Amino acid sequence: MTSYTHTTTGTTTSVIPNDQVVDVLDDLLENTRDGEYGFRACAEEVDSAQLKQVFRERAGQCASAASELAGLIRQYGGEVDDGGTVAGAMHRGWVHVKGKVGADSPLSMLEECERGEDAAVARYRKALKQELPADVRAVVQRQADGAQRNHDQIKSLRDQMRSAKA
Repeated sequence: MTSYTHTTTGTTTSVIPNDQVVDVLDDLLENTRDGEYGFRACAEEVDSAQLKQVFRERAGQCASAASELAGLIRQYGGEVDDGGTVAGAMHRGWVHVKGKVGADSPLSMLEECERGEDAAVARYRKALKQELPADVRAVVQRQADGAQRNHDQIKSLRDQMRSAKA
């Protein structure tokens, strides 16, 4: 662990070493790419113009978050890998399968997106349990808040769809 003394408060804070910071950021980068690709897959499969727009906007936000994380990875001495996770690829494959077999209803796509957002929120919570440097923590916290807002919006849309079907 690396310790830093804050000159303004005189307190000592321990943060994880740079290679561990990069590991945390790599995990989040994979997560954001999975989100981007997943939202794009849902946008391709759903017929609703409103949901296409929501999914495309979320994909763009994930792409921006990924770019920001990639910059931090480089700043902390890491190399940026391309792509997402195997689990994310399987999730996107499932979205496309549902689309091909006619299970691509707006409700179905929202349920898949909510599942992905549940995973994203959990990964951000895990990252925030680490003793991250202040600059990294600020970015991770801001992105975690955004992932939670995405989750809540998707859940709200899903609930609206369920109510409309009832």
